[in-house]
Amino acid sequence: LFQEVQKHSVHTLVFRSLKRTHDMFVADNAKPIPLDEESHKVKMAVKLRTEYGSVLHMPTLKENLREKGGPNTGDPYGQKQYAGNQGQELEYVITGTHPYPPGPGVALTADTKVQRMPSESAAQSLAVALPASQSRLDANRTAAGVGDIYRHAGIPERSQPPGMAAAMVEAGGNKNSALMAKKAPTMPKPQWHPPWKLYRVISGHLGWVRCIAVEPGNQWFVTGSADRTIKIWDLASGKLKLSLTGHISTVRGVIVSARSPYLFSCGEDKQVKCWDLEYNKVIRHYHGHLSAVYGLDLHPTIDVLVTCSRDSTARIWDVRTKASVHTLSGHTNAVATVKCQAAEPQIITGSHDTTIRLWDLVAGKTRVTLTNHKKSVRAVVLHPRHYTFASGSPDNIKQWKFPDGNFIQNLSGHNAIINTLAVNSDGVLVSGADNGTMHLWDWRTGYNFQRVHAAVQPGSLDSESGIFACIFDQSESRLLTAEADKTIKVYKEDDTATEETHPISWKPEIIKRKRF
Repeated sequence: LFQEVQKHSVHTLVFRSLKRTHDMFVADNAKPIPLDEESHKVKMAVKLRTEYGSVLHMPTLKENLREKGGPNTGDPYGQKQYAGNQGQELEYVITGTHPYPPGPGVALTADTKVQRMPSESAAQSLAVALPASQSRLDANRTAAGVGDIYRHAGIPERSQPPGMAAAMVEAGGNKNSALMAKKAPTMPKPQWHPPWKLYRVISGHLGWVRCIAVEPGNQWFVTGSADRTIKIWDLASGKLKLSLTGHISTVRGVIVSARSPYLFSCGEDKQVKCWDLEYNKVIRHYHGHLSAVYGLDLHPTIDVLVTCSRDSTARIWDVRTKASVHTLSGHTNAVATVKCQAAEPQIITGSHDTTIRLWDLVAGKTRVTLTNHKKSVRAVVLHPRHYTFASGSPDNIKQWKFPDGNFIQNLSGHNAIINTLAVNSDGVLVSGADNGTMHLWDWRTGYNFQRVHAAVQPGSLDSESGIFACIFDQSESRLLTAEADKTIKVYKEDDTATEETHPISWKPEIIKRKRF
């Protein structure tokens, strides 16, 4: 019933296994098919014409041909094989001038014609100056990267690879191509600014000093604090002149009108107040915000007040009638700062949603939304002379061009939560941060020429070092800062400093202007 299984030795079994394996792989199917010479020539000819047709007109280097022993030596598919190069001159010939008559009124004939031939040195310099042909430019054309598209927005696509200018020079017997690196843009030398030094500390508030404003006559300045009071100080002496009470929470914004004897204030109690400085009393309230009001600004030419709030809106108010003209909605988080100007766009807001919006005052709608910042924008400042502005965020300080918000440059290095920015006509930009540091920058170049960290007043904790607001006075000779140690600090330029004693430690480093 059962057939006996034939027993084999281990040696026989291994031998049979080897034989089966050999039989399986003896065909060697992975071996490439022998190259067919004729079809390969056709394929290479087609490839050369389609992919390299634009450069087939270029001459072959004689040195290279000599070294390689001619175009056909060791290369069965040399350049001479293809019709693309047939009948083309391998060298440019620099000829003399066109024939011209020796003087005015002389007829141009074979006997009278004059023709000048260039000297060897002149021909050489002319060859160097020859512009690249269009076909060569096309050959060097590259696709733009994402960064290039942003940098060259609105500009026709470049016809050279980035960073390289191809200078192709044809001259008989010499090397005929040289790639010259285009010089990278470097930061221009910044304007020298004297350093600023602390010369006065004013105390009197019982809480964080959150906001500060200087009156147009430059006689006094006003501060708002977490102690719920507004204090008016003499600018020259630093002495307290007046305290105004009325807010029931932190005062977050103050501004003095240049068109009327009014002071405007706003706070975390959702209130916006108008104070008559002749009677030192509140004469108007502006009701409408649903949460804390973080900032306010006055329009320079019309009686309009703009406020921004934690309710994600900015509101435009008629100063006289107290009417809410527009509610500027669009931000998705608290609006931290607002600025007004007479030119378009007349209103600029910065928000904790990381965006900056430029608004159409008449329509009450957004003109432009700038989304470059990655973190909350707590500060915006307009340059007093240039049609530009800056915005401050923990990731960067960025400069922009009006009216469309075109990006100019980044000012990197102030690695903190930037609460406030101020700029004067001399081009000094000041950024104040939550950790008490203050950086001073040259506006044009973005060079950081000074860093200040003033000590807190005696009795305060080091953690109470923080700058909430800063502003230049009307003469721009004084810089006032509102701080977390309950003081106002006043800085002035160091009169004794010169460019020799405080040189600019500046190197013409390559500019790295990131879009994001």
